Amino acid sequence: MPRTGRPKADLTLTEAERGQLLGWSRRSKSAQSLALRSKIILRCADGSDNQMVAAQLGCSTATVGKWRRRFVEKRLDGLTDEPRPGGPRSVRDDLIEQVVVETLERTPRDATHWSRSSMAAESGLSASTVGRIWRAFGLKPHLVDTFKLSNDPLFIEKVRDVVGLYLNPPERAVVLCVDEKSGIQALNRSAPLLPMLPGIAERRSFDYARAGTTDLFAALDVATGLVIHSIQRRHRALEFKKFLNQIDQTVPVDFDVHLICDNLSTHKTPAIGAWLAAHPRFHLHFTPTSSSWLNQVERWFGLLTDRQLRRGVHDSVTTLERDIRTWIEHWNADPKPFVWTKTADEILERLARYLQRIPGGGH
Repeated sequence: MPRTGRPKADLTLTEAERGQLLGWSRRSKSAQSLALRSKIILRCADGSDNQMVAAQLGCSTATVGKWRRRFVEKRLDGLTDEPRPGGPRSVRDDLIEQVVVETLERTPRDATHWSRSSMAAESGLSASTVGRIWRAFGLKPHLVDTFKLSNDPLFIEKVRDVVGLYLNPPERAVVLCVDEKSGIQALNRSAPLLPMLPGIAERRSFDYARAGTTDLFAALDVATGLVIHSIQRRHRALEFKKFLNQIDQTVPVDFDVHLICDNLSTHKTPAIGAWLAAHPRFHLHFTPTSSSWLNQVERWFGLLTDRQLRRGVHDSVTTLERDIRTWIEHWNADPKPFVWTKTADEILERLARYLQRIPGGGH
């Protein structure tokens, strides 16, 4: 006899309950946990089983079963989080919801974002209570992040091309992420550093003297993590061509070379095109515009900046270049390749969901 699983309680909704659940699920900026629970109950009430609801909403069957049982036992009150140990709350649920909704959906009349004091004045609660509510819901109105959307008409094709090289590289080929880190400054502080002491951070003068700049060309092997590099004082097409010659001399001749690079004009000059035509084993793959996150060498540049450049002190370009070469030598002695896990479909689906949250972003 096939297993039928644990019997599920009948779940029916009154018109008032359905209206409240629809309101919770459709509010675009509500707490996402409550929105998900509301969608679970609505779909269960429409006759879908737990496995089907879990697949549709991207959660586990255990999660669906939990909130289905809670709703049958306690109705709408069962969709809120269970009380935790401690004294009873003195702030009503409707006031908490008001603070959350106001924070997410409105700004104060005289500012671009809420502060604890301004929200306290608006809600009639204390500033410390507002702070606790924000912490509980992960709200940080004082913080803002930035993003950049690509307007490349070939965005989808380029994402699939580059990600395909990461996840399914061609046989008998080397895949290299190539870019230039230009304008690296040799900075010398106006006074000696004061070293770190117990309870005291390292201190440095806020002013500095510029001693010149240099440019780093790097090609990261996505399979091994090894980096081919060249340091030049300029980053024109001429220097990029020299770097291509260096790569050509480094990679064994019986391997094709696939280069992932950005849309910098120096990568597309007639001289580079002629060089590529004379070296048919080289293949260029361009990332979409405004999508440097897709090039793994940018992550490597970030490590170089964090570990060597940001807090480095150099009184000349020569010492700066020496320290960069030394750091790369240490990296290549024990290289660590980055592991790419996202498929192109996952990236595009996530971007589509992100665009849905932006007014007009889906058009």
